[in-house]
Amino acid sequence: MFTGLIREIATVKSFAGSTLSVRAKYKANIGDSIAINGACLTVTQVSSDGFSVELSPESQKVLAMQNYKNEVHIEPAMAMGDRFEGHVVQGHVDCIGTIENIKNNGNSYDIFISVDKEHIPFIVPKGSITIDGVSLTVNDVNATTFRLTIIPHTMKETLFKTYKKGTQVNVETDMFARYVSHIIAHQKNMDSLSWDEVDAMNSIF
Repeated sequence: MFTGLIREIATVKSFAGSTLSVRAKYKANIGDSIAINGACLTVTQVSSDGFSVELSPESQKVLAMQNYKNEVHIEPAMAMGDRFEGHVVQGHVDCIGTIENIKNNGNSYDIFISVDKEHIPFIVPKGSITIDGVSLTVNDVNATTFRLTIIPHTMKETLFKTYKKGTQVNVETDMFARYVSHIIAHQKNMDSLSWDEVDAMNSIF
């Protein structure tokens, strides 16, 4: 599990076949789970100046691969006892979004991102979302787009400062919205929920 708070911006050393090697200050161990641009990946090799992870063909099909070059966001998985900030992030990318517009408001930036409409029900106004591994709050949701507001600090300290119209990004929608939707969709008769099913829905929150 992750929080969506970026530990470090790492430098991509190479990406050949399925192996992505990065230069980072963070000292990883083989087998560690690390979110890279929001996707949970497993460390397969370590070096004096970084580590390598594997991206399967399936992962490469569902991730915004244009952002796995130059620099990437990294966040190690939470350890027991870590301070919890951000929000609950699984590192399971749901879809690729496209930045449609970036509006500089002076003291903040509005980012407009489009996704396939099938993912819109899981994007909740004033709820949480993860974009390339960054935990953010959704402001508005429309038929195929949503709006985020990013403060200058976040813009400066993340790769958002390099993004522009047309940039594709990894999107992980709200886990709780997905779970509740799945439970409801599989109820044949909404009037006959058992107490166990009600408890299961409550435990999500």
